[in-house]
Amino acid sequence: MKLETERLVLKSINENHAEDILKIRSNAEINKFLKRIPPQTNHEALSFILTIKKRVENKETIFWGISLKNQPELIGTICLWNFSEDRKTAEVGYELLPNYHRKGIMSEALKAVLNFGFNELYLNEILAFTNKFNENSKSLLLKNNFTLEEGRVDEGFPDNLVFSLKK
Repeated sequence: MKLETERLVLKSINENHAEDILKIRSNAEINKFLKRIPPQTNHEALSFILTIKKRVENKETIFWGISLKNQPELIGTICLWNFSEDRKTAEVGYELLPNYHRKGIMSEALKAVLNFGFNELYLNEILAFTNKFNENSKSLLLKNNFTLEEGRVDEGFPDNLVFSLKK
């Protein structure tokens, strides 16, 4: 499932993206706000891709690689996942290589995914969980009309804030 914006192509990832996924998911700047074990090899990145492909097939997630229109390599990812049982709420997750931060790229990708979520999947609410120290992510969410859910906690992740956007 492909989405296009003025500058970006959001596309399904496949085995050919292992090197790009390795670069994104092992980036120290991105990972400083995430609790995950980063892949160390192309083989580990490929394993992640195969897991994502299976989750997409099972309709557990919708996952896009982000690239600039004039470049084939991925510079980030964005997904809708953790759908509620009634499929009316989902969580958005995203990551972008630091060289592309503060250029409006993730905001452009997020707008496309929000539009897709609300107008194609008929979601009522999209949630975002971000580290309280991740100023870029908090700014992105607020700029895109998400609301901080005061007092709401992300179980097991005490440093996370919960944001929501209702249709």
